Amino acid sequence: MAISGALMSLILFSAYLCFRAAIASQRLIYARQEALQQARVAMSLITADLRGACPLSKEFDFLGMNRSLGDVEADNLDFATHHYTPKKEGEADFCEVSYFLEKERASGTFVLWRRRDPTPDEEPLSGGRREEIARGLRGLRFDYYDGFEWFDEWGDPQGKRRGQESALSPSNLSGMPEAVRITLLMDAAPKRATEDASVQKDAHREPPLVVQSIARLLSRPAPAGGGGTGSPPATSPAGAPLQPGVQQPTGGRG
Repeated sequence: MAISGALMSLILFSAYLCFRAAIASQRLIYARQEALQQARVAMSLITADLRGACPLSKEFDFLGMNRSLGDVEADNLDFATHHYTPKKEGEADFCEVSYFLEKERASGTFVLWRRRDPTPDEEPLSGGRREEIARGLRGLRFDYYDGFEWFDEWGDPQGKRRGQESALSPSNLSGMPEAVRITLLMDAAPKRATEDASVQKDAHREPPLVVQSIARLLSRPAPAGGGGTGSPPATSPAGAPLQPGVQQPTGGRG
């Protein structure tokens, strides 16, 4: 009798562990689906804005800054676009746009924001309204293609090279890139995906989901030197092949 009771207890405990593992797996799957959906929406917005990109102002045509927030890669992107539908009197199809990451103090979550200002003024890097695009990012990276090579920055926001242009100056100091490679690193297991401490501890070791695409600037003026022919190569600076769209989870950067 005692042996039967012990066997029954063991069977029930094993069933409980299987059920618990199934629930945890289901939560992780839902969390990944939500993260990928947010990434697709964000990628669609960024790509559409970039395809209609145009010079931002007389001082800055296009600005891409390589920066970090702690150990998280959080690049900044500022430009103007014609991908905008006027909503008020006096507006045109010209809009200042910024994309950036910001850490939410309460939750520690990194949020992707877009700033839009359809009323150009003397402050092209500020003003307008901002909107939340996606949550739970673990990195944001932009790379810029000039027709020959990729750069991790574009433009000269501090004016350090102003008046010093020469035939030997890098092509990413002014003008507009031919294409921009967008890399979003999404958290594969956000904190709200599970309530179990031990499962959450393991989830933090999950590599981020990487969503990547290349957007070509359709309104970019043709270069005077005849450079920049053909499509940008889908390769990273290290030479590894990159495919636009959703990739398998990888360690990535950030």
